[in-house]
Amino acid sequence: MDLIKDLFKGDKVIWIIFLFLCLISIVEVFSAASTLTYKSGDHWGPITQHSVILMVGACIVVLVHNIPCKWFRVLPFFLLPISAVLLVFVMGMGIITGDRVNGAARWMTFFGIQFQPSELAKMAVIIVTAFILSKFQEEDGANPKAFKYIMWITGIVFILIAPENGSTAMLLFGVVFLMMIIGRVPWKQLLKLISIVGVIAVIFIGMIMVTPAKQYRDIPMMHRVETWQNRIKGFFEDKEAVPAAKYDIDKNAQIAHANIAIASSNIIGKMPGNSVQRDFLSQAFSDFIFAIVIEELGLLGGGFVVVLYIWLLMRAGKIARKSEKAFPAFLVMGIAILLVSQAMLNMMVAVGLFPVTGQPLPLISKGGTSTLINCAYIGMILSVSRYVAEKEEQKKQEEETTAEVKLQAATQILLEHARGLVTAEAAGKPGNEDTLSEVSESIPTDETIPTEASENNKSV
Repeated sequence: MDLIKDLFKGDKVIWIIFLFLCLISIVEVFSAASTLTYKSGDHWGPITQHSVILMVGACIVVLVHNIPCKWFRVLPFFLLPISAVLLVFVMGMGIITGDRVNGAARWMTFFGIQFQPSELAKMAVIIVTAFILSKFQEEDGANPKAFKYIMWITGIVFILIAPENGSTAMLLFGVVFLMMIIGRVPWKQLLKLISIVGVIAVIFIGMIMVTPAKQYRDIPMMHRVETWQNRIKGFFEDKEAVPAAKYDIDKNAQIAHANIAIASSNIIGKMPGNSVQRDFLSQAFSDFIFAIVIEELGLLGGGFVVVLYIWLLMRAGKIARKSEKAFPAFLVMGIAILLVSQAMLNMMVAVGLFPVTGQPLPLISKGGTSTLINCAYIGMILSVSRYVAEKEEQKKQEEETTAEVKLQAATQILLEHARGLVTAEAAGKPGNEDTLSEVSESIPTDETIPTEASENNKSV
């Protein structure tokens, strides 16, 4: 029993959130993966594979959360160069061989396992940003050098990710920006960054929107311009029109059926397994799984999923505030912002509030690399929560030890005073009043002796 408690230490609320997300994932992926079932001819194949990935992910959570969080700061030293090399390799292979999925070269196969190097790069950037912010913290905020180091690293990774996965690159940039705000980077630098990025974004978007997409097809790193054009145009076009029978993710054909899935739901939904639009959404199990969640579980189910992610962010904030050191605090906030921002982006796409991005719903969408990396993120949050809990317990024990020492000292003084009174009375002399004053000062008060009742009151 003690072994189980040691293995599953950490914030219980985070464990509960993780468990609920996994349960929702299993139910909804089993329902939404009908297209994969038709293709493979194996009814249990897709959900079995997904369940195995979740079980491996749960093992990763247990493993990572038992690693002291101070060791996470060494990960970027090998994750950054490795992920950079892999990103260049994947991009190069896409250009040379033309082997792409949905028009993008994001995956590579290693010993029969497909994974996205961009997921490793995201983790490395989040950790190194937390490390730099913690190292350059001063009394009045972060040293201006922190901004320069973070921008160099983030900028290089952004350039490597953006050509094949623009939404991931922009999401990562946004998370790093929010981390710099939390890390008290000077506003002068942040405002200058916003101005420069804003001007570049306006020029770039304007250029690709007014120039025919065919002119970019043969330009390396610009082959996805047509996809970006279709997604931006599709977001502003008539959303009530139902597309033709042939569905193409790059032409936003799934948006209409995602809207139908949400519109045909109600408060409690159609119940799991009764979705209709899953058969028309080729990405129902990944990019548009939130639409299936609402269709089957209703507005209550969709709202519950939103609450889980918001709860995760709030809990991470509470853990960060309790941390005595800067690195764990910045790390847990960076991870929580990344997970919740990605979730909100996915849900906004599903309900038609944002152009299609291709971002999965963390820990719910069917996935391989992304699911395992997200499980590692949860493990890191739990590791920080475990560190915080251990520090609080250590502090409590030190206070109890200090109070006990004071109590023993006061008892010793009382005994000596009692002996003095007895001796003085026997000799017919008055007792020493200074000793009584010394005793009263040595006896610990209620504030210095933690009791069970006071601890309960603090927790409440």
